[in-house]
Amino acid sequence: MMLMQDGSTHRWIAAPGHDIDLIVMPDDATGWIYSAFFVDQEGTMSTFRGLKETIEAHGLFGSFYTDRGAHYFHTPVAGGPVDKKRLTQVGRALKQLGIRHIPSYPPEGRGRMERVFRTLQQRLAPVLRRAGILTTEAANIYLRETYVPEQNARFGQEAAEPGSSFVSCAGIALDDALCVQEDRQVGRDNCVSWSGRSLQIPEQRHRRHYVKAVVCVHEYPDGRLAIFDGPRCLVRFDARGVPIDEPAPAPT
Repeated sequence: MMLMQDGSTHRWIAAPGHDIDLIVMPDDATGWIYSAFFVDQEGTMSTFRGLKETIEAHGLFGSFYTDRGAHYFHTPVAGGPVDKKRLTQVGRALKQLGIRHIPSYPPEGRGRMERVFRTLQQRLAPVLRRAGILTTEAANIYLRETYVPEQNARFGQEAAEPGSSFVSCAGIALDDALCVQEDRQVGRDNCVSWSGRSLQIPEQRHRRHYVKAVVCVHEYPDGRLAIFDGPRCLVRFDARGVPIDEPAPAPT
């Protein structure tokens, strides 16, 4: 079973006054759309969002077909083959989940997604205008609750064989696979530097400090952060970098 993903930049809704990206994940065989949403710009985090929406709702799938954009693959020579040994964050996440990542080379592969977006540009943009939708948030609600179900009912095809190829993702920490992961060395103040912020590691029961140790920072699509030592989560932060999930202080 192969799902595809791509983004299309277009003046989908009038109110923002600029083009935005529509990210779509259709099934190659049936044309069924499993995820669709608007974002300001396509990239690593929008890819993770589409994957998470699909896997949470349906399960893991066999392969993922995309173009060779920089957030999907490292390509040493423009227009040349991708480097399958040097993985992007998306490539690492797919490998972690056991999903095969297939790069698009022939124009026919690109053509399938272009036909999907051509249909959407002809039908979706006018529908959003007629519905009076003026914000990205409202457009995403309309996509999820109204447009995509109607599109699937009208244009989706039955699979050649009965049954489902999706596999349950139960027991998999999906958030911690579909995120940016980077190693960092802890400073002398027991803090990790990340995007101009200093993230403090609190004292752990098993270890008082992590000075000079290497830990792994996770950044999630919604902006939250976490610091891991192997499989152990040491601390989590909200999108502002404020620690969360810490025990409340004892009453005085």
